[in-house]
Amino acid sequence: MYEDYTRQALPDRNYRQLLGAALCVFNSNNSFVIENILNSDEKRLYNWFDLIDQTSGNLSQPIKNTITKKSGTQITNLFSCIIKKRNRIIHSFQITDSDGKQILSTKDNQGKQYHITENFLLEFIKENEKLSDLLYEFRGY
Repeated sequence: MYEDYTRQALPDRNYRQLLGAALCVFNSNNSFVIENILNSDEKRLYNWFDLIDQTSGNLSQPIKNTITKKSGTQITNLFSCIIKKRNRIIHSFQITDSDGKQILSTKDNQGKQYHITENFLLEFIKENEKLSDLLYEFRGY
């Protein structure tokens, strides 16, 4: 598919919409994780300016020192899983699949390649919804 703003081949609109939604819900949760770190940081070890500059993976220690300390590992484990999937999306490469459609593909650390399908993106969005619910519950909403 082509658009007026680029001559490069693009995935279809629905795929791009899901891809955009996937990135947006992740970014929202990343910010919400930081908010929860700051709100549960009794020792005031962290500040927004430093945390917002960290990669998501580098938030693991602040999460363990604050959120996990008060609520267990469920949020930490889910966020870690989501980060790995987000990384596969971000570090993907575009291909033409067997149906002639543009799609993203990626590989895991063991070298196994797989496509980032619409179902993959929908599952990622649902996992982010679950994380958001856990973060709201942790926050006391």
